[in-house]
Amino acid sequence: MTQPQSTHRVLLVEDDIRLANLIVDYLKTHDMHVEVERRGDTVLTRLISYKPDIILLDIMLPGLDGFSLCEKLPDYFSGPILLMSALGTNEDQIKGLELGADDYVVKPVEPALLVARINNLLRRQALPNKPESHCLNFGKLNIDPHTQTIRLGDTKVDLTNHEFELLWLLASQAGQVLSRQYIYQYLLNIDFDGKDRKIDVRTSRLRKKLGDSIETPFRIKTVWGQGYLFAPEAWNG
Repeated sequence: MTQPQSTHRVLLVEDDIRLANLIVDYLKTHDMHVEVERRGDTVLTRLISYKPDIILLDIMLPGLDGFSLCEKLPDYFSGPILLMSALGTNEDQIKGLELGADDYVVKPVEPALLVARINNLLRRQALPNKPESHCLNFGKLNIDPHTQTIRLGDTKVDLTNHEFELLWLLASQAGQVLSRQYIYQYLLNIDFDGKDRKIDVRTSRLRKKLGDSIETPFRIKTVWGQGYLFAPEAWNG
C-alpha cells in the first residue's frame, strides 16, 4: 500500500523486539511510517530499498554497533540521525555527536519526548537553509553552495550537510562574531540553553577537516563569551 506523501518515513534500528514494537506502534499514531532493522551490519543494504527521512539508531547492536554506523552513514544517507541508547554518560553522548549524530536520547525515553525530538530534526531538515548564492572564495578556500563542494587549495574537503550549513553560515558573515544563540536559532530553530554542545561539536569537526588548529584555532575562532568568528584572512597560507 502506498504511503501518503505527508507521512514521515522512519528507519528504526533496534534489536530489542519489545521496545521496537512499542516505538513503532506509538510513531504510527503520529503520522509516521516505520520500518525496523535489528542488526547494524544490514542497515546500509536496507537503505537501498527503503528511503527514510530519519534514522533512529540504537548503539548496542549485533553485527555493527551504532557508533561505527554513525561514521559510515553520511556516505549513504543525508537525513538526520537520532541515537537512542541506555549509555547515558556525557562521554557517550559527546562521542555520538562527534561521530555525526544529530541528536542523542537516553533510554528509557518518554514516547512524547521522542516524537518531539524526531519532529524537531525533521523540521530542521526541511528548513530552507541551503544557500542559493554565488561561490565564496577566501584565499585557498572555495565554497560552492550549488554543489556543496569545498576545496582547500587542490584538495576537495568532504563535509556532511550539517557541517556545510554551519560553514556557509559562518563564511557568509566572515569577520563577524556570531553568537551561539544566533547559530542555534538559524540552524536548529531552537534557543541555546547554555549547555547543549551540538554546535561546538560540529565546529570541532569542521576545524579538523579544514586544517584549523584544535588547540589555538585561527580560521574558525572561538570568541569566548560571545560565539564564533570566521577569519577571512586566515586562508591564504
